[in-house]
Amino acid sequence: MTLTATKPEGKVLIKGNYAIANAAVIAGCECYFGYPITPQSEIGEFMSGKMQELKRAYVSSESELASINMVIGACSTGAKAMTSSSSCAVSLMQEALSYATAEELPVVLVSVMRGGPGLGNIYPSQGDYNQATIGGGNGDYKLIVLAPGNVQECIDLTYKAFYLAHKYKNPTMVLADGLLGQMMEPVTFGDYPYPEVDDSAWALTGAKGRGRRVIRSYAPSADDQCVFLNKLYAKYALIEEKEVMYDEYMTEDADLIVASFGSMSRNVKSAVKIAREKGLKVGAFRPITISPFPNKRLKELSCSAKKFLVTEINMGQMVRDVRLAVNGKVPVEFYGKGVGSMIDVEDLVDKIESLIEV
Repeated sequence: MTLTATKPEGKVLIKGNYAIANAAVIAGCECYFGYPITPQSEIGEFMSGKMQELKRAYVSSESELASINMVIGACSTGAKAMTSSSSCAVSLMQEALSYATAEELPVVLVSVMRGGPGLGNIYPSQGDYNQATIGGGNGDYKLIVLAPGNVQECIDLTYKAFYLAHKYKNPTMVLADGLLGQMMEPVTFGDYPYPEVDDSAWALTGAKGRGRRVIRSYAPSADDQCVFLNKLYAKYALIEEKEVMYDEYMTEDADLIVASFGSMSRNVKSAVKIAREKGLKVGAFRPITISPFPNKRLKELSCSAKKFLVTEINMGQMVRDVRLAVNGKVPVEFYGKGVGSMIDVEDLVDKIESLIEV
């Protein structure tokens, strides 16, 4: 599938993966390096045509390890570069993500989740929440992680991922699930909405008469490493202060708040509407940035709500962050399934009713 125009007029009906890919092109992605894996292969397919059409760099690499390290190399020059992958393949990139964080490079990674653990299967899942927010690389590092809930947000958050990655010199991930990658919805594209970030103070472009620059992850002394980590965590605190995003629905007077992320939030909102029609005081809360997590807002909501219900297409991963945020002030229940389609609206309503009765 190739769009007739990079920025088509009006609304277009488009699959999530193609929406992400085209948004990356509009955002100014100069280099794409990737390796195919379902359910995100259409991103690489789209890029293979569009990037060459625009005389930008495209490489179908020999492995996921190669693709993420190619992104690191390109980003070290200040280029806008990205890769995309899924679940078990993103596992292979964890070491490189730790390095990219230590080197403060604006890597953009799109992860479209599939079932796991291990090779799992190609059905939609949200089982990589921990992989994205905690990571499997070594040391004290954090990614910025954005979780879209619909195809329009796949576009908007891809734009934002490039901006935040360069603004904070920190690897940034767009975390979607296989359902969002494959579903089609009407969307609008439009111009890249963020200012360009000046990378000239640090990018490796050749000395050209100035002093040399070094990008590396190795600190020769413990004291130097402590200084760097303090700087890194001051940056993370600033990101949490300035960039946290979330969506609320009817939480003002809610006794029960249902928390979810990504595509699962669609059925949650429908279930909350039905519960409200039945006279139940229920609201919905959806973190859009899952790293950093909206701890402050959830803590505030725990002062008025009596209970939280966390629903996910995994065995209970975000529920840990919700429990930490409310800090024991109110009970937090979990309701989920391991992999596959979203939990039915009717089942969610039944669960909400049972919790309120209790």
